[in-house]
Amino acid sequence: MKKILFLIVLGSVLSCKQKITDADISNLNGYWEIEKVELPDGDKKEYKVNETIDFFKIDGNKGFRKKVMPQLDGTYLTNDIQEDIVIAVKDGDATIQYKTTYASWKEEIIELTKDKLVVKNEQDLEYHYKRPVKFSVK
Repeated sequence: MKKILFLIVLGSVLSCKQKITDADISNLNGYWEIEKVELPDGDKKEYKVNETIDFFKIDGNKGFRKKVMPQLDGTYLTNDIQEDIVIAVKDGDATIQYKTTYASWKEEIIELTKDKLVVKNEQDLEYHYKRPVKFSVK
C-alpha cells in the first residue's frame, strides 16, 4: 500500500503539466515574448533579445496569432499576416490548432498563467514565453 501511495505522489510531483480549463484560455490574450526553447535532447536555446513578439487574440475558443515588432517608442509595428487558431480543451489537456493558407499545425499547452506560457509542438520542441516588458527611449 505504501508503495502505491509513493508512486502516486511521485507521479504527481514529476508531472509538470498543468490541467488547463476553459477559464485559463483567456490568459492567452495579449503579447508574448519567447524566453527559451527546450529541445527534445535537453539542450536549451535562450533568447535575450526578440525582434518579434507574438500577439494572441482569443474570443471563446477561436482567434488569431500575429507577429509584431516592438518599436523604440513603445508601440508595435504589425502587418496583415495572421494565423487563425482554434483552442481545444478536453479533460485538462489543451491544444492550439493553427491554420494559414499554406499550412496547419498544432501545439499542446503545457502551462498557461497570466505571466507564463509553455507550449510543445509536434516535433517535441518546448517553447517558453513571458510577457514582454515595454521599453521606450522617450
